[in-house]
Amino acid sequence: MSAPANFQERQVGYLLISSLLAYPNEALLDDLPITRALAKRLPTDVGGLLVDYLDQVARTPLLELQSDYVSTFDLKRRCCLYLSYYLNGDTRRRGMALWRFQETYKRAGWDVLGGELPDYLPVLLEFAASGVDEESAALALLHEHLQGIEVLRAALERFDAPTQLVVAALLRMLPQLNDEQLAAAQTLVASGPPTETVGLEPFGQELLTIGSRP
Repeated sequence: MSAPANFQERQVGYLLISSLLAYPNEALLDDLPITRALAKRLPTDVGGLLVDYLDQVARTPLLELQSDYVSTFDLKRRCCLYLSYYLNGDTRRRGMALWRFQETYKRAGWDVLGGELPDYLPVLLEFAASGVDEESAALALLHEHLQGIEVLRAALERFDAPTQLVVAALLRMLPQLNDEQLAAAQTLVASGPPTETVGLEPFGQELLTIGSRP
């Protein structure tokens, strides 16, 4: 496996993945040539997955991309881009987890604008790309929530969502899950976060493939 070895490459990877996990818009389509060129400059293990995703984006009308994004990330609990939700659910403990994200940004002079929660994965990746010290702080949070990211990848794979390629690329940039983290991910699939919210789709019933990356 050949993940980005220097900060400049990792910076490009973080920014590309952050942008590709955001709500698709006209700029995504307009920027496809330069985005693809940047992805091709990354190590194949990471960049190849992003190029495959971009090829699918290029073949898909924008309205379809937007509809698929909403149905995937807004309506399915397994496909949550808010990292602290996987470990904490809707509990008071999650408030402390969100505070830790917020304090990490604040120490670096960052503010999360637009009413977005601080554990939103694209925001954390943008923060990681902003400097070496910021990357170190962001990686501490990413490592803490690694099993949640793996559950996200597995859920996207289960629903045959093309964005599984983007999350898989991110995981290639992070350490492999150890046995304890894999077991924790399996538990999250089986039982969900600590509390269940009425009216939302449960985690259980459908088997996800944990730890098997493209």
